[in-house]
Amino acid sequence: MRDILVAAAVGLILSMFGTPLAIRLFSRRGYGQNIREEGPAGHHDKRGTPTMGGTVIVIAALLGYAAAHLATLLSANPAPPTASALLVLFLMTGLGVVGFLDDFIKIYKQRSLGLRSGAKALGQLIVGAVFAVLVVRFPNAYSITPAETRLSFLRDFGPQSIGLFAFTIWVLIMIVGFSNAVNLTDGLDGLASGATGIVLASYVLIGNWQLRNSCTTAILGPNCYIVRDPLDLAVVAAAVLGALVGFLWWNAPPAKIFMGDTGSLALGGVLAGLAITTRTQLLLLILAGLCVVITSSVIIQVGFFKMTRKRIFRMAPLQHHFELKGWAETTIVVRFWLIAALSAAAGLGLFYVEWMPKL
Repeated sequence: MRDILVAAAVGLILSMFGTPLAIRLFSRRGYGQNIREEGPAGHHDKRGTPTMGGTVIVIAALLGYAAAHLATLLSANPAPPTASALLVLFLMTGLGVVGFLDDFIKIYKQRSLGLRSGAKALGQLIVGAVFAVLVVRFPNAYSITPAETRLSFLRDFGPQSIGLFAFTIWVLIMIVGFSNAVNLTDGLDGLASGATGIVLASYVLIGNWQLRNSCTTAILGPNCYIVRDPLDLAVVAAAVLGALVGFLWWNAPPAKIFMGDTGSLALGGVLAGLAITTRTQLLLLILAGLCVVITSSVIIQVGFFKMTRKRIFRMAPLQHHFELKGWAETTIVVRFWLIAALSAAAGLGLFYVEWMPKL
């Protein structure tokens, strides 16, 4: 528990006080946001707001995680970094680099589009493929690897293995899907920061619960969890959560800085990585329900328009539909945060209730 608190506190402090430095640096260098002309008219006032704030989130989270492990060196039981946590942090950082390149090209060429869609997808696939191959390696003393080549909901289920190739494809779908889902959610000040933070808080609780009921430490039974490094995964979630809360202080409406693709792709990668390594892949669809709904609105809008040449929503993603209906930005953000909280609560409820009948 101390590791979790240290990671969250250090991530929060570094992000809280590091973000103003980034705002000044990016403003001085002219790293401002470009706004699409076809977007909501109210967004034109945001042109020039510093972007690439996701760099602060990633750096603060990495240092928060490192600080938590340095703190254990002073204890009687020092805990080295684990394979599961390092792989999730690699996924976050790798996707953050892809997002950074996208953001930098937007700024350098002064346009609202950065990397070409093919190049951006290729970057996500390369990082995701490396993660998918490595995550089924590195067995611990109990021969448990960070992930198994199986599907999972509240724990692994189904056949013993779907095979490495099928598992790799599934992992890539999750990584690309959720990194893009958080990216689509990042359309209003503070929306993606708050919604993602709620899911990360859920994974702090899930990792802690899995630790307390691990098959390697608890009395063996059908209700224990086979997860390689539940505590360290909770530490990762706490470090990113702390960094995100510190960033949200400056990203809340009216935003002084945007996370950009650097932050949204990195955060989507963290969520996918945590879901895979905690064996809760399909549960993430519920925990991150707001991101799923917003992404679905884009799919529905595009598909319906191609079939009928008509639109269901005034604009997609969904948050812009409500903007065009006249809702205030803060109203949309707070209400969507409530939806995110209810989704996370539903996911945590399922996770806990699944355990109760076996007590």
